Amino acid sequence: MKQHQLTASGIILALMFIISACSKMDDYRDKYMAGGAIAYPGKMDSVKAFSGKSRVMITGLFTSDPKIATYKVFWNSRQDSVEVAVKRTAGVDTARVIIPNLPEGLMNFEIRTYDAAGHVSIPVNTAANVFGQLYESALINRGIANAEMQPDGSALINWADVNADAGVVNIRIKYEDNAGNMHDTLVVSGNTAFNTSLPAFKSGNTISYRTAYLPNPTAFDTFYVAFQEHSVKADVTAQYMQNTGPFARATYDGGRWGTLAAPWITSANVMNHGGFGGYVADAGGCLVMESGWGGTASIINGKIYQTVTLPAGNYIFLVNCYTEALDPVYVVAAAGNTLPDISDLSTAAGYAAFTTARFVNATVQCQFSIAQPQTVSLGFVATMTSGNQYWRVPSVKLIKN
Repeated sequence: MKQHQLTASGIILALMFIISACSKMDDYRDKYMAGGAIAYPGKMDSVKAFSGKSRVMITGLFTSDPKIATYKVFWNSRQDSVEVAVKRTAGVDTARVIIPNLPEGLMNFEIRTYDAAGHVSIPVNTAANVFGQLYESALINRGIANAEMQPDGSALINWADVNADAGVVNIRIKYEDNAGNMHDTLVVSGNTAFNTSLPAFKSGNTISYRTAYLPNPTAFDTFYVAFQEHSVKADVTAQYMQNTGPFARATYDGGRWGTLAAPWITSANVMNHGGFGGYVADAGGCLVMESGWGGTASIINGKIYQTVTLPAGNYIFLVNCYTEALDPVYVVAAAGNTLPDISDLSTAAGYAAFTTARFVNATVQCQFSIAQPQTVSLGFVATMTSGNQYWRVPSVKLIKN
């Protein structure tokens, strides 16, 4: 077994090392512990970070240590910081600071407290998402499933479904009533509301609305979508059209056939029942075209229409019909004082076809839009050459959509 022997020189070297170490400890004690053991300030308690628009709010509590004089919040890998003075009271004090001008994304924060002597606490860490232009640009207004005038003169807005976690806070709606007064309505339950009624809504007008969002439940900034116009369906038949059903007649043969009263215009080839046509006494008075039976002449580009002046907007010319037609029948809206021939329907503002199936009751919608107030002709164009056939219309409507 090896024996280790200390020489005199070894003992001297060991003593010198011990003396040096003790001297350094004395220097550390003299510098940092002159008043006793180091007293670290108490850390901030209950620290929370709240998301905002290009900013974050940090909150916390001071519960015990009365010596805390300031605290600092560090971020961006401690390259940036803010210092806040603290005025302690005898109770629990609240810390609150907003860090502005932050980039979008997840941000980490370190919080330390300091006493008047510069002693620093252990760190407390927290994090929050920062939201900004990127988030805001992706937001859209809550969808509207339907917006339509009601019999009582109100407008009923039916909202589209939205996910519970979408963050919708409220919806602000601006509209004009029948008396010309402007209303600014806030739908507070914007996330769960399915219907909103707007009393005394001015028929034919639009609403303007925007949706407010919170990016998460504890965010302290609200984000807004730009105001958006939306139409409200309104039956404007009485405002712009006349003799819309049951139809009044101008002349009558004493049996079934007649001619339509103004403002309807009927082309001569439709009046193929001895000078009568376009009107039939069936069902209280219908608009009609018929050919074939009893040698009744065929109709080529027969037209029945009336001309109106409409403001800019989106419209539906809505037609209830009964058909035994064999050839196509078109519901047409066209700019100007007449309707195009079937070969020129592409020039129309809008058109839709009847079904050619026999013995069918149907509703046909001709949708069209005009960008400025103008004269529009609304009516029917048909070529009927394929044998015995007819179609009749008991009523029409004009809907502003």
